[in-house]
Amino acid sequence: MKALSLSAVCTVLTMMTATASAQQDPAPDFPKTTVRLIVSASAGGGNDMIARLVAERLQAKWGQSVIVENRPGAGNNIATEYVYKSPPDGYTILVSPPASLTVNAALFKELRFDPTKIEAVAITSYIPNVLLVSGGSRFKTAQDFLAFAKANPGKLSYASQGIGTTGHLTGALLEQLLGTKQLHVPYGGAAPALNDIMAGHIDFMIADIGTVLPLAQDGKLRMLATLTKDPSPVAPELPTVASVGLPELLSDTWTAFTAPPGTPMSIRRKYAAALREIIFSPDIRARIEQVGIVPWGLDPEQSADLIKRETERWTDVVRKANVRMDQ
Repeated sequence: MKALSLSAVCTVLTMMTATASAQQDPAPDFPKTTVRLIVSASAGGGNDMIARLVAERLQAKWGQSVIVENRPGAGNNIATEYVYKSPPDGYTILVSPPASLTVNAALFKELRFDPTKIEAVAITSYIPNVLLVSGGSRFKTAQDFLAFAKANPGKLSYASQGIGTTGHLTGALLEQLLGTKQLHVPYGGAAPALNDIMAGHIDFMIADIGTVLPLAQDGKLRMLATLTKDPSPVAPELPTVASVGLPELLSDTWTAFTAPPGTPMSIRRKYAAALREIIFSPDIRARIEQVGIVPWGLDPEQSADLIKRETERWTDVVRKANVRMDQ
């Protein structure tokens, strides 16, 4: 038998390497069985809506069942822990707001998962938070409100959906930016808090625009500013916080798709591409924008970068405000 030339040997090795790489990459044949989207909140909210819209389209696209499971509780920690401890094969994906990925490590004394090891898949969308008061409030504009808050520390009260929620922490950030303290009144959810805002018992609140827009349109609430860099598509006339002099008061709630530690990047990229295609499809986009949700479509790297930056920003807010969930 003649000896192989050096070039022939290199060609064979290259082919073997390519074949091994193809065999090791699970993405081309993914999925081969049922996919589960684990939603960290109860049915009916924004994240649940996104998960169910996506599940239907993924199922049609991939030809495999995609089911949605709701596992609410403990500030999103129950669902996050469940996914964190699942096999890293792409068949169990967490659909959640930011909390368990960013701020819960600072809020809770102990977590049974490490948020820094969770694999980012995509951030599909976000919904702006807004600064709001009752429809009959003396504050007609954001400038009126901010001028009074600065000149009268401790004279205003603000409602939140509960301790450690986005409304609470954004209120704490507002206090830190203004250098004042206000009275925080936590409630057991958005509904009772909004009732007291509308009744004039509490001065202001920070909540997502999708929840409050119908009430604002009916004149029961007044939105003073959107806490995002860009105007809201459903209320473009509403000033942004940057335009009223508080560019650092940024607050929104996004929908993240994340996976167990060790989930292959190729599978995460396959998800991200499919999710972006779905979320920007004309009918899905129109449907979510009606309720104030803005399509985004971040890929795994962009999502991981945002999660890291938001973790640092909100952890600083929590520590300065000395907020704890398990005291």
